[in-house]
Amino acid sequence: MPALVLLGAQWGDEGKGKATDLLGGSVDYVVRYQGGNNAGHTVVVGDQKYALHLLPSGILSPSCIPVIGNGVVVDPSVLLSELSGLNERGVDTSKLLISGNAHIITPYNVTVDKVTERFLGKRKIGTTGRGIGPTYADKINRVGIRVQDLYDESILTQKVEAALDVKNQMLTKLYNRRAIAVDQVVAELLEYADKLRPYVADTVLVLNQALEEDKVVLFEGGQGTLLDIDHGTYPFVTSSNPTAGGACTGAGVGPTKISRVIGILKAYTTRVGAGPFPTELFDADGDALRRIGGERGVTTGRDRRCGWFDAVIARYATRVNGLTDFFLTKLDVLTGWEEIPVCVAYEIDGRRVEELPYSQSDFHHAKPIYETLPGWSEDITKAKSFSDLPKNAQDYVKALEEMSGAPISAIGVGPGRDETIEINSFL
Repeated sequence: MPALVLLGAQWGDEGKGKATDLLGGSVDYVVRYQGGNNAGHTVVVGDQKYALHLLPSGILSPSCIPVIGNGVVVDPSVLLSELSGLNERGVDTSKLLISGNAHIITPYNVTVDKVTERFLGKRKIGTTGRGIGPTYADKINRVGIRVQDLYDESILTQKVEAALDVKNQMLTKLYNRRAIAVDQVVAELLEYADKLRPYVADTVLVLNQALEEDKVVLFEGGQGTLLDIDHGTYPFVTSSNPTAGGACTGAGVGPTKISRVIGILKAYTTRVGAGPFPTELFDADGDALRRIGGERGVTTGRDRRCGWFDAVIARYATRVNGLTDFFLTKLDVLTGWEEIPVCVAYEIDGRRVEELPYSQSDFHHAKPIYETLPGWSEDITKAKSFSDLPKNAQDYVKALEEMSGAPISAIGVGPGRDETIEINSFL
């Protein structure tokens, strides 16, 4: 049962799309198991660049079946728009499967997300305003709308009524907004039913049967480990579980079926949105990383906060995910620095701390303790093997591997599909 989980080992935006696409030609299914269109992947194929927001990256591999699992929240308008855009560019999207148990992002979820974040003011979380959090909240509160509900108008109407009973009270009395009409929401959602019908399936059954037939299934997380609702830098997190355990609940497969867990690490660190970030840079180096790395969110369009590599976070990701391998991305961005600092531990209230503190307050006050490694100036984008890299680049990779606690099995040396050094096969 060759099932692999591929996930972000930092705060997201590590280059999961490139890694998934690299494996896409060798796997039978690529499954998105959590999140919504608040995440994005940029995949470069030849001279073509694709920005994916909700669809699994495997959609670009003709031999692969892309799946949106039950743990994903789906905005139908975004999904259909994304499918249409790919079809116009000649990409076959007909194999896509969507779990009937995936929850729908409704218009009122988007409204609640935006007004709530605005109401928080300086205490805002930094959400994308796309309704992700409120949709997951509805799921937990058992008033959510699932894809399968689009095919029973009576059930759909009852569920929308139940959700709006509370939300309209909040919108009108707390936020001074107009109430949302049940009939209007139901009519809008029903418009998507026929358009989505060809893709809807019992994906839990499909995936488990595929594994029983020794098909290769790749589970793809949408955000990074430090954004996990349980294991991330709460409350500055997403509303689902992008960690490895989330693949089991978000796709409906048992943990004994997972054979490998691959963490994607950027050769430096970035994050989008609010929250603590010990190695964040506010100087010319930070600006240079942002400019050279093209650090702007695929989905949000927001500039990413940039900092040096944080080995404490990498070790934490290895532990909570049970990582077997790392895929190190964007090593080429560091070309040109004479020296490259790496955070090896934190100073918290005068103490040296080498593991991620569980206390939110401690992490907020953590100061990075750096070790400096020699840089390199040679162009590495044409490197095809580890030995092709300059010695200092090799030493940097080896140091990160030792500090992070799992072998680095692949290295991204450029944005293109073929600009990758494979040290050990993932399959």
